[in-house]
Amino acid sequence: MSAPVRLLFGDQLGPHFTDDHDGELLLVESKQVFARKRWHRAKAHLVLSAMRHRARELGDRLDYRQAPTYGPAVRDAVRRGAEQRPLQVLHPTTYAAVRLVERLEAGEAAGLDGRGLDVERLDARGYVNSRADFTRWAEGRGGRRLLMEDFYREARRREGVLLDDGGGPAGGKWNFDHENREPPPKGAVTLGVPEPWWPEEDEVDAEVRRDLDAWEAAGEVSFLGRDAPRIFPATREEALTALEHFVADRLPHFGAHEDAVLEGDPWMAHSLISAPMNLGLLDPLEVVRRAEAAYVSGSAPLASVEGFVRQVMGWRDYVWHCYWHFGDDYRHRNELDAREPLPRWFAELDGSATRARCLAHTLDQVAEHGWVHHIPRLMVLGSYALQRGWHPEEVTDWFHRAFVDGYDWVMVPNVVGMSQHADGGAMMTKPYTSGGAYLSTMTDHCGSCELDPKVRVGDDACPFSAGYWWFLHRHRERFGANNRMVRAVRGLDRLKDLPDLVAQEERRGSSPP
Repeated sequence: MSAPVRLLFGDQLGPHFTDDHDGELLLVESKQVFARKRWHRAKAHLVLSAMRHRARELGDRLDYRQAPTYGPAVRDAVRRGAEQRPLQVLHPTTYAAVRLVERLEAGEAAGLDGRGLDVERLDARGYVNSRADFTRWAEGRGGRRLLMEDFYREARRREGVLLDDGGGPAGGKWNFDHENREPPPKGAVTLGVPEPWWPEEDEVDAEVRRDLDAWEAAGEVSFLGRDAPRIFPATREEALTALEHFVADRLPHFGAHEDAVLEGDPWMAHSLISAPMNLGLLDPLEVVRRAEAAYVSGSAPLASVEGFVRQVMGWRDYVWHCYWHFGDDYRHRNELDAREPLPRWFAELDGSATRARCLAHTLDQVAEHGWVHHIPRLMVLGSYALQRGWHPEEVTDWFHRAFVDGYDWVMVPNVVGMSQHADGGAMMTKPYTSGGAYLSTMTDHCGSCELDPKVRVGDDACPFSAGYWWFLHRHRERFGANNRMVRAVRGLDRLKDLPDLVAQEERRGSSPP
């Protein structure tokens, strides 16, 4: 029997997806992917650049096909004369891709005419914990709710990460969150740490830009955001360089201010490696080991290293497994019955539409880079959408398209479960939203904003301070029974201006503040 052809998807681009395979590799570039939805221009550029760079690296080992749809491209790739070779597939990262594999197997994909392919499916790669590990952990809880913290500790024990000689957590604690919640330094414009390492574009990027410009000019595709020089790694070598620079220059400063925001410093001390990691250019366990080595050598403090490790092998892995554990229908959950459509000004990244400085600045940053770090995503963009009652499926789709590191498996649990609390608490015990006081403490937006975080009603009212109480008012009964929310709900009874606040917010609806 002929050696199988291994099909790679566009987020399986690192050596850990190919090094155990001596046969032919297949990668399909389909323009239709970019035609079906309006992606951020920076995301389209990054994905195509990464795929084409990988094709150049692999040379004759890779059959790189540009085709309208996958079915005919895969069919033609596995044929060798009259022979049809088997196809090998590493577990894809989305339900849609799994369904594509099933259609290839059944002969139902476009161009197969009912002649199914012989498909060998391999386990997923690019995550610290296997799906079998997660299933054993989840089933072993005896009906208790899933908690990321418990999952994270189990994963660290299994992999021996940041443990002392007795098998306990280094430093005597599993979690250094308390030390990692400092507001931005008073009066600072930046954190004062070196900027991230930036890649230099090459002829592959020039070719990608020409193609995207041509497709857009022909009306075949349309993009969100702005075109700009590529700032995220598109190759394994670039990703490793970015990782090394982060560990040396930025990881030591990461922990304390990881939840803080400064307008003059969009990167703070964050790693910016989520995009190359989600393209498969870095394996998360190698990232974790590199950070751990910085702690062991004394070049980075434990609180910073633990906070970063928790993001990579804790939250990132947990989100991946929740995506599969909760099932494909999870994306449709809407327990808060949020029905308002995403407004055009927000969907189009129009920061000029709003007087609220935090919203304007964050939307402008997304338009420019296709990226902001986790606090603007969660506590500005996501929190505002939650307070306004925007439909969670629309919010999920927007995050997926607008962010360079956004993939279905990333955004469905992050938005449905965490940001929009649309699963009713299956993933997180309380909604992540706040009034203006939190933003005033953890960001420097309020200092340059004409709206006042201390004011709830009136022309200078902060939309978050008003929106927070409007949200609680709408869901008073539900959250009044939540132990983590009952105190906040009781606060509604102390608001003498609540009727005026509710009337104001109902008038405002989804209009820009």
